Amino acid sequence: MANKRMTAAEAVSQLESGMTIGIGGWSSRRKPMELVREILRSDLTDLTIVAFGGPEVGLLVAAGKVKKVVFGYVTMDGIPLDPYFRKARQNGEIDVMELAEGMLYLGLYAESIRMPFLPTRVGLGSDVLTHNPEIKLVANPYDPGEEFVAMPALKLDAALIHMNRADEKGNAQCTGPDPYFDHIFAQAAERAFVSVEEIVPTAELTNGYHPATVAIKRMYVDGVIEAPGGAAFTSCEPNYSTDFAAQKEYADSAASPETQEAYLREFTSKE
Repeated sequence: MANKRMTAAEAVSQLESGMTIGIGGWSSRRKPMELVREILRSDLTDLTIVAFGGPEVGLLVAAGKVKKVVFGYVTMDGIPLDPYFRKARQNGEIDVMELAEGMLYLGLYAESIRMPFLPTRVGLGSDVLTHNPEIKLVANPYDPGEEFVAMPALKLDAALIHMNRADEKGNAQCTGPDPYFDHIFAQAAERAFVSVEEIVPTAELTNGYHPATVAIKRMYVDGVIEAPGGAAFTSCEPNYSTDFAAQKEYADSAASPETQEAYLREFTSKE
């Protein structure tokens, strides 16, 4: 079977400006920061980012890479609002599609099973529909007096994900407490690139671990990147926890254009 090993730079070289890119992880947990760093180094622009967002969204926004964010939230847990995303949104510098978390999941899941939409009660009676008039309602065919939100599929050109381990074929494993929705991101994308702490032989994936921990199957993965520490400063349990000092340094860098420029220069220079 194909060896899908590649570098972060090789993975990002397959992306194009204007793409819709899903980024896995959750808030400040298991974000593919090494792949984000490569995007920051690239000339990619006009990206649409789909995420349960954390600092990866803020970094890409700060660098002028993003035209739109589709999100359920953008937070870093201990720091409630990412400062760069907040500033860009308040100043009207980016387009946004703000969704309930369940709606974002269902949009990705609809695309993963190649459905144009999925019906849901999530979002009914909320301002989500007021601010996203393109999202339609659909009648219950079994009870015409009832309507559901018709959450449209969220099609991804590419997905970027960080996991604990993988084999060279692309089978990717989460050994931490929660796989989040990373497998749905991979299945919803035309191409998926997974960075990992360690690439191991296939047999090692289930040596001491339940097969269900192999959350992403090789058929959905186009490239696997060995990147120890590749999620830092976000967490990648059990390998490492969130670096809160580094997270604060990032947040503080939004204080002025000068500190922002210095931080981005330092962040992209790290190997």
